[in-house]
Amino acid sequence: MGRIENHDDEKVRQIAEHYAAILRLVGEDPEREGLKKTPVRAAKAILDITSGYRSDPLKIAQQAIFEHAGSRMVIVKDIEFYSMCEHHILPFFGRVSIGYIPKGKMIGLSKLARIVDNFARRLQVQERLTSQICHLLEEAMPTEGVIVCCTGEHLCMKMRGVEKQDSATTTYDYTGLFETDPSLREEFIRLLGH
Repeated sequence: MGRIENHDDEKVRQIAEHYAAILRLVGEDPEREGLKKTPVRAAKAILDITSGYRSDPLKIAQQAIFEHAGSRMVIVKDIEFYSMCEHHILPFFGRVSIGYIPKGKMIGLSKLARIVDNFARRLQVQERLTSQICHLLEEAMPTEGVIVCCTGEHLCMKMRGVEKQDSATTTYDYTGLFETDPSLREEFIRLLGH
């Protein structure tokens, strides 16, 4: 997927105007030296942070589906992600681990990280992020089951509200054999070291 290289100038200009207005509303002067370029920088940053809206995760996945070579379970651990909470537009970040049981096909490992990035680079909630990754992989290729574990830290809990610095949230979603066979879920969790 990659980051946005060429921003739509008109879109950047419009978003920057809104950031300048927000700076004024919170009591800042967007014309002071340290803030003169901030609205444009922030506009470009928000476009990068939300680039997942402008690419298709199914197409990303289907670019690298190959014949299965024989693994019983494939696990990619600790794919880092950065996202924005849709409730407060504050960052949350963490790691995603993905497991699947191939059924004649497998996916290129780097595509798993790209799929995580695609869904994370949107306004999100962690529960939906976990589910979207899981169900997209089930749709993209034949499998006997998919399991996704996501652990995140949320600045909306650390910087504001309850201000709990050491909190983390873990979410799981799974399909196929991972639903019907609890021992497979246990094996996945054991292999993650949780």
